Formats: sequence, C-alpha cells, structure tokens
Amino acid sequence: MAQFCPLDNVRIVLSHTSHPGNIGAAARAMKTMGLRSLYLIAPKSFPDAEAEARAAHAADILQQAQVCSELHQALDQTVLAAAVTARPRELSHEIFDARQGARELLRYAHQQPVAVLFGRESSGLSTSEVHKCQIIIHIPANPHYPSLNLASAVQLIAYELRMALTEQTTAHVPISGSPANFNELELLYTHLEELMIQSGFLDPDKPKLLMPRVRRMFARARLEKEEVQMLRGLLTTLHKRQ
Repeated sequence: MAQFCPLDNVRIVLSHTSHPGNIGAAARAMKTMGLRSLYLIAPKSFPDAEAEARAAHAADILQQAQVCSELHQALDQTVLAAAVTARPRELSHEIFDARQGARELLRYAHQQPVAVLFGRESSGLSTSEVHKCQIIIHIPANPHYPSLNLASAVQLIAYELRMALTEQTTAHVPISGSPANFNELELLYTHLEELMIQSGFLDPDKPKLLMPRVRRMFARARLEKEEVQMLRGLLTTLHKRQ
C-alpha cells in the first residue's frame, strides 16, 4: 500500500479559466511538486489540445481532473479553503502570505481535504467566491506590477506546499478536534440566514454585509463538527420557542 502524503489531500481549484493552455501549464506545475488533485469550475474549453500540449508529461493530471459547474462542488467535504487573491477586500478573511498559507493548509491536509482557489485570468476571484473560503493567500509581488500569470501563481503555491511538507516531516503539529467541513458550514450559514430573516433581524432586500460578516467571524473561529451541531441545535430550539 502506498504511503499517505498530505499533498494528496490538497485540491487546486481553477475557476472559470478562459485559456486552456493555462490549465495545462497549471497541471504541469502541480505535478512537478507532487500535487495530483485538479478541479476546474466551468472552464471555457476543456478538454482541449492546447491544454494537453502545455501539460507536457502531466497529462494524467488533466485526465483525472474534476470538472464542476459550481464552486460548492469543488469545495465539497473540504475543511479549509484558501482564496489566492491580490485585490484588497472590504471584509477580508485572515490573510497569509504564500509560505504561511501553505503551512496552514498542510496542517489540515494531514487529516482532511483542503482547497486552494484561483480565479479568472482577467479579473481574479469574485467577492462571493472569496467569501466561500476561510483564509486568503496573498503572493508578495512588485506593488507596481503585481499581476501573475495563472500557471505561475499555481507554481508558486505548489512550491510552497512542497516546502511546507518538507518542514512538517519532522515538525507536524496535529489539528485538535475534528474540523467542520464546507458542507456542514454552508448548512449552518443557510440555517442562520433563514432564522435571521424570519425574526426580522435581516432584511433580504437590504442585506448589506451581514452574512459576509457572519462568514468572516466563523472563518476565524475554525469551527469543529461538534460546535456546528451545537449551534444548529440551539438555532432549532430557539426557533421552536418563538
């Protein structure tokens, strides 16, 4: 039986990629660092001959790639998702540089799947996509020209993940408890939003930034499964007593 490697629990997720060559180049970048799990959200063209040509000897990564229509499919069952973005956000999650972010992802990848999300070549990640993640990874770059090619960004993160794996071979700090996964957290957010609307606390026609603030608060807390169950039980009980 092959020995488990935490990198096998790391998903590289490319959202709405417009150039198939970038998908192939990203696959090649992944394979050079030992990453195998590629998820594609609504790519403009895939499969594609240009992707295969740019992948070189990483065609197996493309063949195994999971094509999804929505982000929630790519983040299914993950316990930590990192949004790679250079743009400042009004409500920002906890921000890591590439090295710190890779270490944080690997801590969780020893137990459960994690994801690194990359956005469109032209506009990056949308605000709603970033809100689905728990942390932000920022790649330090020239402030006068911070734009990175998509495949180059994947290569940088893949390298840092590889280096984090090397470091943790001798100094792995396990995660305490059982982290809640993406699906469980989304059910909590839906449950909470429904009750806030019913109680009148949240006006769906003028939501402002209430739910993004809630997501950011719980993203910092890194809830465990039992904590999510407790909160949902509390919400259900309070609703019954109304």
